[in-house]
Amino acid sequence: MSEQATFDRLRRDAMRFEPIVAPAVMVRFAGAALALAITTAHVADQGGITAFTAPNWLGWAYRLIEVGGLLTAAALIGSRTTRLGWAAGVLLGVAPFLGYLASRTVGVPGDPGDVGNWADWVGTLALVVEAGLITVSVGMLGARLSRPSPVETVTTQAADPDGPPLANSRDLLPPTNLD
Repeated sequence: MSEQATFDRLRRDAMRFEPIVAPAVMVRFAGAALALAITTAHVADQGGITAFTAPNWLGWAYRLIEVGGLLTAAALIGSRTTRLGWAAGVLLGVAPFLGYLASRTVGVPGDPGDVGNWADWVGTLALVVEAGLITVSVGMLGARLSRPSPVETVTTQAADPDGPPLANSRDLLPPTNLD
């Protein structure tokens, strides 16, 4: 009898769908870690912090990615700059991703030796991390944009017939992890 009760309870629990929601601060820290991983991959590919890739414009592009990764991570960690951080995350992921694809397919000026060099493990790792940052950043920006602003929400009030309003509908909604 107890086995049947356990089975019924497990079946009921399996039928109930509850989404798993990660706290926003954890998602922001994951995005910051991805941004720092992109920075680390580009420092390693360039040969260290003091090295400079030839041609010069490519070396400066690497520096821009490295500094951009640090600034993106800082923006994601700060609570007031989260939207800016996610937008920077999209840019930090897309720009080097497209640059890598261009350098391996059609080539870039001054660096013809990388055409067809798909076996570069640092570049492949950077592509995976950049794709991850793009995915998380676009997802978080999309979640923020699809959420109605507080001004657009309709507020209804629950009232006690004998007294003042008890609560409005905004007080009754559960908090989200995007606040």
